Amino acid sequence: MIYQESLDFLKDLADNNNREWFTTNKERYDAARENVIDFTGQLLAKLQKIDPAIDETIDAKKRVMRIYRDIRFSKNKTPYKNNFGVSIPSGGSRGGTVEFYLQIQPGNSFIGGGYWMPEAPHLKVIRQEIDYNASELKNIIDDKEFVKLFGDFRKQEQLKSVPREYGAENENIDLLKLKSFVAWHKISDEEITAGGAVQLVADICSKIYPLNVFLKNALA
Repeated sequence: MIYQESLDFLKDLADNNNREWFTTNKERYDAARENVIDFTGQLLAKLQKIDPAIDETIDAKKRVMRIYRDIRFSKNKTPYKNNFGVSIPSGGSRGGTVEFYLQIQPGNSFIGGGYWMPEAPHLKVIRQEIDYNASELKNIIDDKEFVKLFGDFRKQEQLKSVPREYGAENENIDLLKLKSFVAWHKISDEEITAGGAVQLVADICSKIYPLNVFLKNALA
């Protein structure tokens, strides 16, 4: 589980996002980060049974993202993120970023997966796979349990115009116009701090897994 103390640290950090406060509370940060690393290690053990392509040697510590923000090109100059992010790549995607992603943040924790904002070459081949094999994707995203957990997959960021390789009359144009291919599910503070939190997140990932497989096959 994620300890309540870890969420409390993040909440206080959001209210005091400056280096002086962070330095004073460095021990709290270290404890919270270790909690997230431990949670990630337990989650990895379960995910490797769901997705055999996940590297067995993957280091939980390296999957927890830095809390320090890159402020060089941002108008927001606060130095720290107000969440812990955990990125777990789903292997076999040949350089792509098909992954599971966990965000831990008071009031805004979630587990997601898929491929967020692919660059042009990957976007092209994913669209080709949808054009050739849309029925497989639709069987995944239109499944009642998938919709219940993740909502309408088609209602994420889309192009305003039709991709030039396809016609507006294409029966799958709503999928071909997508700019991201992501499923995500919000997790409450009560759920993430409960004893069964790791299993809950793993169970949700098991429902995302077929989407990841579809996307990896497109990139293979």
